[in-house]
Amino acid sequence: MAEQKQVQSKMAMILIAFFIGPLGIHRLMMGYSNWWLMLITFGGCGIWSLIDFIRIVIGDMKMADGRELT
Repeated sequence: MAEQKQVQSKMAMILIAFFIGPLGIHRLMMGYSNWWLMLITFGGCGIWSLIDFIRIVIGDMKMADGRELT
């Protein structure tokens, strides 16, 4: 049986992406499997983490399975 991840809080993801975004922890918590790419490249030298931060703020980035952040 597939385990369903808990939907994360939008405010929590905004704070995590802002403060430790280059480590990719927000992607790990949202269920994305490519979070480690951000970890080894330090968020694409900050560019990917900035893009993710903006996408979370405007509501464009969803959980990996397509559910909205709460």
